[in-house]
Amino acid sequence: MEEYQIDIDTENENVGARIDKYLSDALNHCSRSYIQKLLEAGNIKVNDKTVKSNYKLKEGDSIYICIPEPEEIEITAENIPLDIVYEDDDIIIVNKPKGMVVHPAPGHFEGTLVNALMYHCRDTLSSINGVMRPGIVHRIDMDTTGLIVACKNDVSHHVMADKFKIHDITRVYTAIVYNHFNEQSGTIDKPIARHKTDRKKMAIADVPGQGRRAVTHYKVLEKLSHNFSLIECRLETGRTHQIRVHMASIQHPLLGDTLYGPKTKPFKTEGQVLHAGTLGFTHPITGNYMEFHSELPEEFMHILKQLRQ
Repeated sequence: MEEYQIDIDTENENVGARIDKYLSDALNHCSRSYIQKLLEAGNIKVNDKTVKSNYKLKEGDSIYICIPEPEEIEITAENIPLDIVYEDDDIIIVNKPKGMVVHPAPGHFEGTLVNALMYHCRDTLSSINGVMRPGIVHRIDMDTTGLIVACKNDVSHHVMADKFKIHDITRVYTAIVYNHFNEQSGTIDKPIARHKTDRKKMAIADVPGQGRRAVTHYKVLEKLSHNFSLIECRLETGRTHQIRVHMASIQHPLLGDTLYGPKTKPFKTEGQVLHAGTLGFTHPITGNYMEFHSELPEEFMHILKQLRQ
């Protein structure tokens, strides 16, 4: 069971927002419909009282959230088309589209990459992460596009997990960010921790010893119009929301990222304009180095074309 408390203070910009909308944005992997079910069941209270989904938040409200232990849920295989970049008996590399969640979680038990992999790979996915995340050794955000590797057996999974743990993986992302740069490249070495009040957000740790070390190397690829920039980010570590948090911390939030950047979007896009375009590692069984590349998706290219004019 997970328990949270969120206090709505005078500086909270969500005063007046519906509680179901606010909490679906504030809590990781919880859909609005799931939040509504928790409200109906009395698992969410405001000032120790149950409220309806349309309750409007007020200054001084104290929200208590109790997320019960998930029931044993059978994750089903689904015939969802996959853009497979590479596959052998040990691993599979998939080019994940925008909007696809990597593995099942409260509010997202269908339509995930795991559901699709279970159909495609049948019973060959590794079992290390249990029934909810078979084969999954790392993740990329729902609205981030690009390359992700899954493992087909426990041996390859153990090896790949160790590689991610010691950062022996090549991961290069392309992004469009706000504002032009004074320098052409740089390194952000700032620890990342869970945000103190917003459970959906990560933040730069402001207390020594808190958070986990996070290192992002960035390079400006192109200066775009309307004060945007095209950049490349090479991850030395892989923390949740790392690129999004790091770039926002130096006043270059990602275009479309309303969680860490401006709430208004100049282009019609679902989420951040971020693409995991390069993934490289030594094969967990053969030991041969392999590197895979994915072209920028159509939506990314469409926005880029407009900003180049």
